[in-house]
This record gives sequence, C-alpha cells and structure tokens, in this order.
Amino acid sequence: MIRTERLALMPPEPRHIPALIRMLSDPEVMAQLVNNPTVESAEASLVKHDGYRADSIGFWAVEKDGVFAGFCGLKPAAADLPIAGELEIGWIFDKPFWGKGIAGEAARAVLDWAWANRAEPRVVAITSAGHEGSRRLMERIGMRHLPDMDFEHPLYAADDPMRQTVVYAVDRP
Repeated sequence: MIRTERLALMPPEPRHIPALIRMLSDPEVMAQLVNNPTVESAEASLVKHDGYRADSIGFWAVEKDGVFAGFCGLKPAAADLPIAGELEIGWIFDKPFWGKGIAGEAARAVLDWAWANRAEPRVVAITSAGHEGSRRLMERIGMRHLPDMDFEHPLYAADDPMRQTVVYAVDRP
C-alpha cells in the first residue's frame, strides 16, 4: 500500500470492483479514453490491468478517506505503439474527485514508487492531443511533451479526435 497525505493506493480488492466497473463504463469519465464504454469493456480493462501484476506493476485503487476515488498506476506500454518498451503511467478518476488535486497527488506517489522500485530511466504517459486536463496534469507532475514521439493511435478511426496522441515523459531524478 502507498500512502500520501490524503490518499491510500492499493491493489484493487473485491470491494473496489463495483465502483471500478461503474467508473470505467461511465461515458463522461471515459470520454477521452474509450468510445461507447460498457460494463463489458470495463470488465475487460480490469482483466488486462490485472495481468500487469505479473510484472510487479499495475494500477492501484485510490481511496480518499476510505472512499474509492479512482485508478492510477503503471503498465508496460503497448507493443504496437512508438512508446513500446517504456514504463507508462496512467490514471482515471471518478467525477466527484475531479479538480481537487487527487489525480496529481496519486500520480506523484506512483512516480515515487517507480523510482524506488523500478530501474527504468524514465516514465512516459500518453493522451489524446485535445485532452487538455490530462496534459496539464502531466506537466504538473514534471513531465515534458516529446512532440517527436507523437503518433496516431491505431485503436481509433482516422476521423476520431482521440487518434492524435501526444507523448510526455519524466526522467528518473
């Protein structure tokens, strides 16, 4: 478990699953990540994320005052992307926790954990070019935009605004 001033990050427990599925299937929460999210896509995402634990990484359930707030952690970058081979950080937070600094606090805790427990020289993050909130968070946690690595994400159609993907990175301190 990782603790910060306001948060606890832990591997998802059975008690977190209903809130995770609700959040990961919420069209507003997932608007910049998944087109038409469903309970089935949420369940498939959780299975995929659970598989990262074999590499001693993964996303943690984030709680504030014992209440589920979101999902934040590390995963290997997908093999079919320009960031393949990199350690990627990501986050998804439920609407009641937006704009309260929770995502930044959790992401900084995950980066601290990465520097203490992993050997990678940097951590990367990606988002759609138009996702300004995520991009601002990346900058607040010390990441810098790597425009030479930006790419068109193969999971999205050519006319989908999420196809244009930006890459950010933070080097090991």
